[in-house]
Amino acid sequence: MYAGAPENRARPAIDPLFRSAAVEYGNRAVGVVLSGYLDDGTAGLETIRSCGGVCVVQDPDDAEYPDMPRNAMQHVLVDFCLPGAELGALLSELAVREPGRRSAVQEHVAVEAAVAKRVLSDLETVESLGRQAPFNCPGCGGVLWQIGNSTELRFRCHTGHAYTAATLLAKQTEKMEETIWVALRMFEEHRNLLLRMNAEGSANSSGAERLEKLHLHIQRIRTMLRSTGAK
Repeated sequence: MYAGAPENRARPAIDPLFRSAAVEYGNRAVGVVLSGYLDDGTAGLETIRSCGGVCVVQDPDDAEYPDMPRNAMQHVLVDFCLPGAELGALLSELAVREPGRRSAVQEHVAVEAAVAKRVLSDLETVESLGRQAPFNCPGCGGVLWQIGNSTELRFRCHTGHAYTAATLLAKQTEKMEETIWVALRMFEEHRNLLLRMNAEGSANSSGAERLEKLHLHIQRIRTMLRSTGAK
């Protein structure tokens, strides 16, 4: 639950939990996706479905943040979609209901569950799950593989980080903003040093021209940050 690389930028994470429950309990597993951002839980709920378990989502119209239940419904055939206030009674009923037919655990499901269980992944394991993608992992900088057996677009690196397309995009955006802020700091420090040198009379004749170029670069970077909504 707590050890290992983040999945969808979180640890503990809902998808490894659902996979583990599906592999261990099969048709007795019940997965519930509630209100939340992006698409956490969809891949794990798909695993529960493939192993014969029960898939439940909160009604997106009832959720404060409908992304997670809505994404789950777009990719997984759910058994129940109810308002949050009705989920407790449903779970009590499911706890005593005779489970349906158990399905065999698919190989890729067992592999991904094993990755979470042993904490670390490896190159051979991730190569068995899909094909290399032209993207780097924002978590470690390694190569990402596109997972082949999934209804939604997902990626993994060989160290264990995993992303849906939506969370990868969000993480890339976060990294881009961090990089732009670093660039802004470096340009401003360079400008400030030149200003200090001018004040001390130690700058050469090209100092004024360099300051003008630095000012333009700084303004462009600030414009980029404003356009991304960075804070």
